[in-house]
Amino acid sequence: MLLLGVTVILQSASSREAVATSAPVYSWVIFCAGILLGWRFKRSQLVVALAVLFAADRAMAAFPAAGPNALVGRTVYAAVALLLPLDLAALAWLSERTMATWAGRLVQGAILIQPLAIALLLRPELTLVAQGLQREVALAGMHITKIPAVALLAFLVALVLTGLRFILRRTVIQASLAWALLAALLGLNGDGPAATMYLATGGLVLIVSLIETSHRMAFSDELTGLPSRRALTDALMRLPEAYTVAMIDIDHFKKLNDEFGHAAGDQVLRMIGSTLTRTEGGGRPFRYGGEEFAVLFPGKSTEEALPYLQDLRETIEASVFIVRGGDRPKLKPKPVRSTGGRKRVAITVSIGVAEPEEVGVEPDEVIRAADQALYHAKRTGRNRICIADGGR
Repeated sequence: MLLLGVTVILQSASSREAVATSAPVYSWVIFCAGILLGWRFKRSQLVVALAVLFAADRAMAAFPAAGPNALVGRTVYAAVALLLPLDLAALAWLSERTMATWAGRLVQGAILIQPLAIALLLRPELTLVAQGLQREVALAGMHITKIPAVALLAFLVALVLTGLRFILRRTVIQASLAWALLAALLGLNGDGPAATMYLATGGLVLIVSLIETSHRMAFSDELTGLPSRRALTDALMRLPEAYTVAMIDIDHFKKLNDEFGHAAGDQVLRMIGSTLTRTEGGGRPFRYGGEEFAVLFPGKSTEEALPYLQDLRETIEASVFIVRGGDRPKLKPKPVRSTGGRKRVAITVSIGVAEPEEVGVEPDEVIRAADQALYHAKRTGRNRICIADGGR
């Protein structure tokens, strides 16, 4: 949507003068703010990507491909068009964790010496190399794109590599790098302010991904994919007067961890989280912490929510968990191998349910009441549902 918006603005004749005036300011604001945010949130991968886009924009602005220094400008443009897609593709194949490894340092070192490589291209003895990099793609005698042939090939390779990386690791950051690469392709095919607008918008896409990733880390549980306890606190503040809270705890979870290890425990948590996402009746599941989950039913009383919770408890009870062996592949094999000899574990949950007794009751009190009902369910045999009044 951001790239589409920029394209529409650039196609409007009435906005061209405003774009020419505001494009440099837009670029400085976006890249400085993005680098500052990336540094503050310790996202070196995005900081380097933003710095690469900013350096490309400033290099082409400092050495335009028209005017008295057109020869230098065309050489700088051809080098930037070749190196920029390769840099973004290399960064896409890294992660925040691998930025500090030898591979990450190698990529960052290669990026740092690129200004020197571009300066060497301006030497008279490398004129033939510079001219080769500037050779454009011609079809029937017509130039179909401003981007030189070698750079266009680099963009094609980079798009394939970045797309493959996104398929293998579907994250917001990987998607943003792919969009930033597309923005670079559009920008390098434009002139002056248009190039700056597209490159800066690519930086804006990276900033949006940083904000979205930070929000997900704060409000989403990485293991189960459910909203986290912080998201539950936020949701409790916006509930209607009538609502029901169910606190759910996995029975004998510590024993399972002790017997089969934490990896098996994580598998159980994922399984329970996946089951909770299918809660009917408008129930919204959350990971509360440890082996405990919460389900909110906005606008429903405990009596109305109880049938859906019973279905949920029975679904979990009917499922059979097979402990993943150390030699089990990550992907399901074809044909499926026999599970004979593997440990089958029955998983059950205990549930405590509560609703506000009167208007104005704080949500924390309702949570505590549901927790007390949950403890009562544990003490009276587990694998059951208890309402806060102890009547069921």
